[in-house]
Amino acid sequence: MRLTPLGKREWLTILLIAAGLIGLFIWLQIWWPIAIVVIIAFCLCAFFRDPERNTPVRRNIMVAPADGVISSIHEVEHFEAFGEGATCVRIFLSVLDVHINRSPCHGLVGPLTGKQGKYLNALNPKSAEVNTWSMFPLLHPTKKHPIAAVRQVSGMIARTIVCTAKEGDILQRGERFGLIKFGSTTELYIPKSFQPKVLVQMRQRVWGGETEMIEVLPPGEAGAVKEKAADETPRQSD
Repeated sequence: MRLTPLGKREWLTILLIAAGLIGLFIWLQIWWPIAIVVIIAFCLCAFFRDPERNTPVRRNIMVAPADGVISSIHEVEHFEAFGEGATCVRIFLSVLDVHINRSPCHGLVGPLTGKQGKYLNALNPKSAEVNTWSMFPLLHPTKKHPIAAVRQVSGMIARTIVCTAKEGDILQRGERFGLIKFGSTTELYIPKSFQPKVLVQMRQRVWGGETEMIEVLPPGEAGAVKEKAADETPRQSD
Protein backbone atom coordinates (compact mmCIF):
# COMPACT_ATOMS: atom_id res chain seq x y z
CA MET A 1 0.00 0.00 0.00
CA ARG A 2 1.56 3.27 -1.16
CA LEU A 3 1.17 6.13 1.33
CA THR A 4 1.11 9.77 0.32
CA PRO A 5 3.99 11.98 1.49
CA LEU A 6 1.35 14.69 2.13
CA GLY A 7 0.33 12.76 5.24
CA LYS A 8 3.80 11.57 6.21
CA ARG A 9 3.76 13.20 9.64
CA GLU A 10 0.51 11.46 10.55
CA TRP A 11 1.23 7.98 9.26
CA LEU A 12 4.77 8.00 10.64
CA THR A 13 3.35 8.93 14.05
CA ILE A 14 0.81 6.11 13.78
CA LEU A 15 3.51 3.59 12.87
CA LEU A 16 5.84 4.72 15.67
CA ILE A 17 3.08 4.52 18.29
CA ALA A 18 2.07 1.09 16.98
CA ALA A 19 5.67 -0.13 17.07
CA GLY A 20 6.06 1.13 20.64
CA LEU A 21 2.87 -0.59 21.80
CA ILE A 22 3.84 -3.85 20.08
CA GLY A 23 7.27 -3.72 21.76
CA LEU A 24 5.62 -3.13 25.13
CA PHE A 25 3.23 -6.04 24.73
CA ILE A 26 6.06 -8.33 23.62
CA TRP A 27 8.08 -7.33 26.71
CA LEU A 28 5.03 -8.01 28.91
CA GLN A 29 4.41 -11.25 27.00
CA ILE A 30 0.82 -10.29 26.34
CA TRP A 31 0.14 -11.43 22.79
CA TRP A 32 -3.52 -10.89 21.95
CA PRO A 33 -3.44 -7.02 21.95
CA ILE A 34 -0.74 -7.07 19.27
CA ALA A 35 -3.24 -8.12 16.60
CA ILE A 36 -5.59 -5.29 17.63
CA VAL A 37 -2.77 -2.72 17.43
CA VAL A 38 -1.77 -3.96 13.95
CA ILE A 39 -5.35 -3.78 12.66
CA ILE A 40 -5.95 -0.28 14.05
CA ALA A 41 -2.61 0.98 12.69
CA PHE A 42 -3.38 -0.47 9.25
CA CYS A 43 -6.83 1.16 9.16
CA LEU A 44 -5.47 4.56 10.21
CA CYS A 45 -2.64 4.42 7.68
CA ALA A 46 -5.17 3.46 4.98
CA PHE A 47 -6.55 7.00 5.26
CA PHE A 48 -3.35 8.13 3.54
CA ARG A 49 -3.18 5.53 0.76
CA ASP A 50 -2.32 6.89 -2.66
CA PRO A 51 -3.19 4.48 -5.49
CA GLU A 52 -2.27 4.99 -9.13
CA ARG A 53 -5.14 5.83 -11.50
CA ASN A 54 -5.73 5.38 -15.23
CA THR A 55 -6.65 8.91 -16.32
CA PRO A 56 -8.79 9.24 -19.49
CA VAL A 57 -7.25 11.03 -22.47
CA ARG A 58 -10.46 11.95 -24.31
CA ARG A 59 -10.67 15.65 -25.21
CA ASN A 60 -12.96 18.11 -23.41
CA ILE A 61 -13.46 15.84 -20.39
CA MET A 62 -13.25 16.86 -16.75
CA VAL A 63 -12.41 13.98 -14.45
CA ALA A 64 -13.41 13.64 -10.81
CA PRO A 65 -11.07 15.61 -8.51
CA ALA A 66 -11.61 13.17 -5.63
CA ASP A 67 -12.89 9.74 -4.63
CA GLY A 68 -16.33 9.59 -3.08
CA VAL A 69 -20.04 9.84 -3.75
CA ILE A 70 -21.81 12.59 -5.71
CA SER A 71 -23.76 14.53 -3.09
CA SER A 72 -24.96 17.50 -5.17
CA ILE A 73 -25.29 18.61 -8.79
CA HIS A 74 -26.46 22.20 -8.99
CA GLU A 75 -26.25 25.48 -10.86
CA VAL A 76 -24.65 28.63 -9.47
CA GLU A 77 -26.13 31.86 -10.81
CA HIS A 78 -22.89 33.82 -10.43
CA PHE A 79 -19.52 32.29 -9.59
CA GLU A 80 -17.03 35.01 -8.70
CA ALA A 81 -13.95 33.17 -9.98
CA PHE A 82 -15.52 32.96 -13.46
CA GLY A 83 -17.51 36.17 -13.58
CA GLU A 84 -20.50 34.16 -14.85
CA GLY A 85 -22.73 31.26 -13.91
CA ALA A 86 -21.36 27.79 -13.25
CA THR A 87 -22.27 24.14 -12.89
CA CYS A 88 -21.11 22.58 -9.63
CA VAL A 89 -20.68 18.88 -8.90
CA ARG A 90 -20.00 18.11 -5.24
CA ILE A 91 -18.25 14.95 -3.99
CA PHE A 92 -18.58 13.68 -0.43
CA LEU A 93 -15.52 11.84 0.89
CA SER A 94 -16.09 9.45 3.78
CA VAL A 95 -13.32 8.34 6.13
CA LEU A 96 -13.06 5.15 4.07
CA ASP A 97 -12.29 6.92 0.79
CA VAL A 98 -8.92 7.84 -0.70
CA HIS A 99 -8.39 11.47 0.33
CA ILE A 100 -5.99 12.57 -2.44
CA ASN A 101 -7.27 15.41 -4.64
CA ARG A 102 -6.44 15.45 -8.36
CA SER A 103 -6.70 18.01 -11.13
CA PRO A 104 -9.85 17.60 -13.29
CA CYS A 105 -8.06 18.85 -16.42
CA HIS A 106 -4.89 20.30 -17.88
CA GLY A 107 -4.59 23.90 -16.80
CA LEU A 108 -2.71 26.79 -15.26
CA VAL A 109 -3.31 27.31 -11.54
CA GLY A 110 -4.85 30.72 -10.84
CA PRO A 111 -4.96 32.69 -7.58
CA LEU A 112 -5.60 30.56 -4.48
CA THR A 113 -8.31 31.76 -2.14
CA GLY A 114 -9.76 30.43 1.09
CA LYS A 115 -11.87 31.17 4.10
CA GLN A 116 -11.83 30.11 7.73
CA GLY A 117 -15.20 28.85 8.86
CA LYS A 118 -16.97 26.17 10.82
CA TYR A 119 -16.42 22.42 10.93
CA LEU A 120 -19.90 21.00 10.48
CA ASN A 121 -20.49 17.39 9.51
CA ALA A 122 -19.93 17.10 5.74
CA LEU A 123 -23.25 15.22 5.46
CA ASN A 124 -24.98 18.48 6.41
CA PRO A 125 -25.79 20.35 3.14
CA LYS A 126 -24.96 23.66 4.86
CA SER A 127 -21.39 22.53 5.56
CA ALA A 128 -20.22 23.29 2.01
CA GLU A 129 -21.28 26.91 2.50
CA VAL A 130 -20.06 27.64 6.04
CA ASN A 131 -17.08 25.33 6.63
CA THR A 132 -13.44 26.21 6.11
CA TRP A 133 -12.46 25.96 2.45
CA SER A 134 -9.65 26.44 -0.05
CA MET A 135 -10.12 27.03 -3.79
CA PHE A 136 -8.25 27.79 -7.00
CA PRO A 137 -9.33 28.22 -10.63
CA LEU A 138 -7.67 26.40 -13.51
CA LEU A 139 -6.95 28.65 -16.48
CA HIS A 140 -6.32 27.92 -20.13
CA PRO A 141 -2.48 27.62 -20.35
CA THR A 142 -2.18 30.18 -23.18
CA LYS A 143 -5.44 32.12 -23.31
CA LYS A 144 -5.53 32.49 -19.51
CA HIS A 145 -9.33 32.37 -19.23
CA PRO A 146 -10.88 30.13 -16.52
CA ILE A 147 -11.89 26.63 -17.56
CA ALA A 148 -12.60 25.04 -14.16
CA ALA A 149 -12.25 25.54 -10.41
CA VAL A 150 -11.74 23.11 -7.54
CA ARG A 151 -12.82 23.81 -3.99
CA GLN A 152 -11.68 21.73 -0.99
CA VAL A 153 -14.04 21.94 1.99
CA SER A 154 -13.28 20.78 5.55
CA GLY A 155 -15.60 18.66 7.66
CA MET A 156 -16.26 17.75 11.28
CA ILE A 157 -13.32 15.32 11.42
CA ALA A 158 -11.39 16.60 8.41
CA ARG A 159 -9.94 19.87 9.67
CA THR A 160 -6.70 19.98 7.71
CA ILE A 161 -6.74 20.97 4.04
CA VAL A 162 -3.49 20.45 2.15
CA CYS A 163 -3.03 22.12 -1.25
CA THR A 164 0.39 21.85 -2.85
CA ALA A 165 -0.64 23.70 -6.04
CA LYS A 166 0.73 27.22 -6.36
CA GLU A 167 -0.35 30.06 -8.60
CA GLY A 168 1.39 29.72 -11.94
CA ASP A 169 1.82 25.93 -11.73
CA ILE A 170 0.72 23.80 -14.68
CA LEU A 171 -1.32 20.76 -13.66
CA GLN A 172 -2.00 17.81 -15.91
CA ARG A 173 -5.34 16.03 -15.90
CA GLY A 174 -5.35 13.58 -12.99
CA GLU A 175 -2.25 15.08 -11.35
CA ARG A 176 -2.24 15.11 -7.55
CA PHE A 177 -2.46 18.57 -5.99
CA GLY A 178 -3.58 18.07 -2.41
CA LEU A 179 -5.29 16.19 0.36
CA ILE A 180 -8.12 16.67 2.83
CA LYS A 181 -7.13 14.69 5.89
CA PHE A 182 -9.85 12.27 7.02
CA GLY A 183 -12.51 13.03 4.41
CA SER A 184 -14.98 15.87 3.76
CA THR A 185 -16.02 17.51 0.46
CA THR A 186 -14.46 18.43 -2.89
CA GLU A 187 -16.31 20.50 -5.50
CA LEU A 188 -15.74 20.97 -9.23
CA TYR A 189 -17.04 24.13 -10.94
CA ILE A 190 -17.31 24.61 -14.72
CA PRO A 191 -18.25 27.91 -16.46
CA LYS A 192 -21.71 27.92 -18.05
CA SER A 193 -20.18 29.26 -21.27
CA PHE A 194 -18.48 25.85 -21.64
CA GLN A 195 -21.91 24.19 -21.94
CA PRO A 196 -21.06 21.56 -19.29
CA LYS A 197 -22.74 18.18 -19.71
CA VAL A 198 -22.73 16.28 -16.42
CA LEU A 199 -21.90 12.60 -16.98
CA VAL A 200 -22.55 11.40 -13.42
CA GLN A 201 -25.65 11.04 -11.27
CA MET A 202 -26.56 11.70 -7.66
CA ARG A 203 -25.21 9.06 -5.26
CA GLN A 204 -22.89 7.67 -7.91
CA ARG A 205 -19.46 6.61 -6.70
CA VAL A 206 -16.55 8.26 -8.51
CA TRP A 207 -12.78 7.81 -8.45
CA GLY A 208 -10.42 10.77 -8.49
CA GLY A 209 -8.43 11.22 -11.70
CA GLU A 210 -10.29 8.37 -13.37
CA THR A 211 -14.07 8.90 -13.56
CA GLU A 212 -15.24 11.07 -16.46
CA MET A 213 -17.47 13.56 -14.69
CA ILE A 214 -18.25 16.47 -17.03
CA GLU A 215 -18.00 16.94 -20.79
CA VAL A 216 -17.45 20.52 -21.96
CA LEU A 217 -17.66 22.46 -25.21
CA PRO A 218 -15.32 25.46 -25.02
CA PRO A 219 -16.81 28.66 -26.52
CA GLY A 220 -14.32 28.73 -29.41
CA GLU A 221 -15.11 25.15 -30.35
CA ALA A 222 -18.86 25.66 -30.13
CA GLY A 223 -18.83 27.93 -33.17
CA ALA A 224 -16.65 25.51 -35.10
CA VAL A 225 -19.03 22.63 -34.33
CA LYS A 226 -22.00 24.65 -35.58
CA GLU A 227 -20.19 25.59 -38.80
CA LYS A 228 -19.21 21.97 -39.39
CA ALA A 229 -22.78 20.81 -38.79
CA ALA A 230 -24.06 23.42 -41.26
CA ASP A 231 -21.54 22.34 -43.89
CA GLU A 232 -22.54 18.70 -43.46
CA THR A 233 -26.27 19.38 -43.74
CA PRO A 234 -27.52 18.00 -47.12
CA ARG A 235 -28.73 20.73 -49.42
CA GLN A 236 -32.14 20.34 -50.93
CA SER A 237 -32.19 20.10 -54.71
CA ASP A 238 -33.88 22.87 -56.63
